[in-house]
Amino acid sequence: MTERTSADFWFDPICPWAWMSSRWVRQVEQVRDVDVTFHVMSLAYLNDGREGLPDFYKDQLPKWWGPVRVVTAAEEQHGQEVVLPLYEALGRRIHNEKRGTDDLPSVIAEALEEVGLPASLLDAATSTDYDEALKKSHHAGMDQVGMDVGTPVISVGGVAFFGPVVSPAPKGEDAGKLWDGVLLVAGTDGFFELKRTRTRDPIFD
Repeated sequence: MTERTSADFWFDPICPWAWMSSRWVRQVEQVRDVDVTFHVMSLAYLNDGREGLPDFYKDQLPKWWGPVRVVTAAEEQHGQEVVLPLYEALGRRIHNEKRGTDDLPSVIAEALEEVGLPASLLDAATSTDYDEALKKSHHAGMDQVGMDVGTPVISVGGVAFFGPVVSPAPKGEDAGKLWDGVLLVAGTDGFFELKRTRTRDPIFD
């Protein structure tokens, strides 16, 4: 039997590009011998006090604390195994259903109900009680790649990187080929960046 590889994936539920990449790595798990563990990072924490942010981001940042705080509280109270299903319940509503961040309390409440978690976890959205645990998870991922990138961050086999940013998410063997290529490039000593201008928005399907 082939030994399976463990990978870690850091996400913020509000990020559409992280959601796209999460759909990709879920496909990768089906075609490569890899198991992915999901963890929270926080775009609100990452950008707190940062100069030069667009007004849109400044207006949105207070809202962005809610989902990551709730996921963190859920993990602290119910274990790591609830992180992925809760993320997926949130992600489908925020991104696939295009509900965005306008009514996050309702989105979070519905997601909690879907995965069988107590409605009381919604209180964590506006509480700082779990912020230290959230920041610890955030730094576990971001400290590997630096604070000038966002989400997703993936770590596998001692190599960590931001991205990939891809739309739509590759499926089947195409997902596996991208995984192979990303690991090859990211594992090259001294390699830092490949980038080109985005010509399409996230395509959710």
